[in-house]
Amino acid sequence: MLPFTGLAETYIGKVLDETGSPLPGAAVRIDGCRQPVITDTDGKYSFILPDRSTARITVSYVGYTSGSAVIRSDGSEKDNTVRLSADPTMLNEVVVTATRTPKALKDVPVVTRVISAEEIGKTDATNIQDLLTEELPGLEFGYAMSQETSLNMSGFGGNAVLFLVDGERLAGETMDNVDYNRLNLENVGKVEIVKGASSALYGANAVGGVVNLITKENNEPWRLNINSRYRNAGKEWRSGGDLSFNTGKWNSNTSVQYSTMNTIRLTDAFDTESKIHEIYGGSTLNIKERLTYRLSDRLRLIARGGYFARVSDRANYDDHYHDYNGGLRGIWNIDDSQNLELSYSYDRYDKARFVNDNRTHDHDYSNRQHIVHGLYTKFWGVNGLTVGADYMHDYLTTYQFVDNESHSQTSIDAFVQFDYNPLSWLNIVASVRDDYFSKSDNNAVTSRIATMFKLKPLSIRASYSGGFRAPTLKEMYMCFDMAGIQMIYGNPDLKPERSHNFNLALERNGQVRGGLLSGSYSLTLSGYYNYYDSRITTTDFPATADMEEGAIYANENGVKVTGADFTARYRMASGIGASLSYNYLHVANRSLDSQFSQPRPHSATWRIDYDRLLCSGYRIYAGLSGRYLSKASSRYDTDGAYSLWKFTLQPRLWPGITVTFVIATLLNYKPNIYYWNSAPTNGRTWSVGLSIDVNDIIK
Repeated sequence: MLPFTGLAETYIGKVLDETGSPLPGAAVRIDGCRQPVITDTDGKYSFILPDRSTARITVSYVGYTSGSAVIRSDGSEKDNTVRLSADPTMLNEVVVTATRTPKALKDVPVVTRVISAEEIGKTDATNIQDLLTEELPGLEFGYAMSQETSLNMSGFGGNAVLFLVDGERLAGETMDNVDYNRLNLENVGKVEIVKGASSALYGANAVGGVVNLITKENNEPWRLNINSRYRNAGKEWRSGGDLSFNTGKWNSNTSVQYSTMNTIRLTDAFDTESKIHEIYGGSTLNIKERLTYRLSDRLRLIARGGYFARVSDRANYDDHYHDYNGGLRGIWNIDDSQNLELSYSYDRYDKARFVNDNRTHDHDYSNRQHIVHGLYTKFWGVNGLTVGADYMHDYLTTYQFVDNESHSQTSIDAFVQFDYNPLSWLNIVASVRDDYFSKSDNNAVTSRIATMFKLKPLSIRASYSGGFRAPTLKEMYMCFDMAGIQMIYGNPDLKPERSHNFNLALERNGQVRGGLLSGSYSLTLSGYYNYYDSRITTTDFPATADMEEGAIYANENGVKVTGADFTARYRMASGIGASLSYNYLHVANRSLDSQFSQPRPHSATWRIDYDRLLCSGYRIYAGLSGRYLSKASSRYDTDGAYSLWKFTLQPRLWPGITVTFVIATLLNYKPNIYYWNSAPTNGRTWSVGLSIDVNDIIK
């Protein structure tokens, strides 16, 4: 309490993060008073001032941007609630993807990028493709056959980057990539990205990195968000809702998102040089549920389920995509030093083609996965041991097999990781894993060792990690006539792809105190080298008595990838912020037709913005962001270097009501020729969106 004389006014309130979770230990400072009040375990604060009806407060909390608000002495606890946003330049956030156990970001010896819920909201992204394109240099989405989306991240294609949802794999692929439209962001609390091989913890497909979407959890009694956005390009509508409730024992999150878009014409039919003349329209529906039941303080069960449907409208036919997924996970905190996790998940991804609303059955595809997973962790003080195992049954039937036949495969793995902290400034994490695949009878052992040195003012991370990707059922058994162009044959004798990744990173974080420039900053510089061997690709296949001339899957010699990343972030206490990320990439020993033929040597993303909480209910955000891509290392690059700019204005006009205005491709950029890796834009576009937090309005 603060000393006072005369008439007294009592103020009470709460300090929460952007998800509604309390922030205990936050400092609440009243203007004109030196001594702050500290929030309790529920994030509550209270104080008494002489003869005032309103007061301006400033709230600060480690790892969050400072906030200010005008509060009233006669206001309720809800009226005087202040929400703080996570500060991307601070590293106290707990992450799980890099080590599969909770660890503060500042202590993880593997370079990890975290995109928070607040950052996701500022990008106005619909799915993971939109988000990563804006946030990460060295990453590019393009088009493959049938205008399916393909990924290139630091020189690796989509089948070498593992995408997870709450640590679980996804079934299905579209031209060697998962269906990124499945990965919408309606209920995502954060995205964790680990570049470089991670197969020692995650097995196959983690050759080039891991992207993990983590569902948000709400600690308030209930929350309801309703949102909608209109974009003039393709007359696109995106609408969604997110409902959460928490009773202590039960915690539920339900999200729905539906979007529609008309076909967008990029060029006229007389443009014979362009390979893409239009972007197909269609509709997408995502429904997800996550239900947690807390049996006791140490034991909880998490059930999840989801449904996805997408229609891609083509000139003469429509392609339909569906996914059904579910799972159950049990987490038992045996005691303060031991944890056991068991889970089962099921995922089914289907594709089909319709002509005049009639299913043709000549493009049927179904991939089904059953996965059982176990993870045990034991800590001795600051040191820890993690042991895990997985079982997966993978079933695939596809029009790309002879007579739509089916194939299945079982994979079994076990891994162990030791987290060793011999000194306060030294952390060593070592992992080893063995995977076995029944169909190809392949066995793969991978390892990783990562170290972190905290030598003030720098943190130094150095690591070696091995990666592998087992041949897929499609690559082993395909027999497909590719639109009359050529036959493609599978090869059951394929060997797993292998990678050896070396990484060194320097990081400095700090604060500038005093004056207008006071704030926090983060600088990271990392370099990496990947040697990628036995890469699975296609090579010419001569005609035989039984088979036509075409291409066949085969292993080829190694590809060397060298690169560097630089990231700088600065956030002032006044609300002004700036960030810059740059990536350099060089690929050696690549063939012209390989997945490594298109990486751009230089790319960058940046943002300058102003983000200010004016009071407990009103906030203003304005940002100018951009993306630069150099000329691609490809014979197919048609436009050379280019940049894309975007302006975002996002005011909270009333408690619970936020409006978003976006002008994309601000400088009206249009490619001269539209090829697979061209920017899929026909110039400047605009969008407007509305987000309503119903519970905040009711409060």
